[in-house]
Amino acid sequence: TIIMPGDKKANKMRELRVEKLVLNISVGESGDRLTRASKVLEQLSEQKVCQSKARYTLRGFGIRRNEKIACHVTVRGEKAMEIIERGLKVKEYELEKANFSETGNFGFGITEHIDLGLKYDPNTGIYGMDFYVVMGRPGWRVAKRKKCRRRLGAHHKVTKQETIAWFQKKFEGI
Repeated sequence: TIIMPGDKKANKMRELRVEKLVLNISVGESGDRLTRASKVLEQLSEQKVCQSKARYTLRGFGIRRNEKIACHVTVRGEKAMEIIERGLKVKEYELEKANFSETGNFGFGITEHIDLGLKYDPNTGIYGMDFYVVMGRPGWRVAKRKKCRRRLGAHHKVTKQETIAWFQKKFEGI
C-alpha cells in the first residue's frame, strides 16, 4: 500500500496500544485481609504482588503512616489485554466519559473479584478492585527512558478523544 505523507491514519507509529494495566485492591488495613487480597491478585495476574503503604495517618479511618494498606500489580502484554477483556465484560463494555483521563488513560472498578472468573473461597472472602489502563504509542519510551531522554511531540501524545475512539472500535464499547 502507498502511504501519503499527510495521512496520519496509516502511520504505524500512531497506532494506540495498551502499555500496562495496574490492578489495585485497597483494603484499608494491614494484616490478614491484606494478605488474602494479595493472594487474589496473584491468582489473577500470576505475578508477584507489591504492597502499598499509607502516606499519612488518618485517625478517622484508623490507619497510621507507613502502614501497609493496599496491594497492586502491573501487568503488560497479552496477559494485560486478557484481564482488561474480563474486567470490561463485568462492566458490560460500558464506561462513562469520566473514566477517561485527559492524558488518554482510563480506569474503572469492579465490586467483586469472583465476577472475573476466579473461584469463590470462603476463607478468602470477596474483594473489589480498581483497573487502570495506561495507553501509549510506539516511541513512547523516548520520554520515559533513563539515557538520552527526550520530550514527545504534541501530536504523538495520546488524547482523551483518541482513547475513547480506540475503546469503541476495539471493544464495541459505549
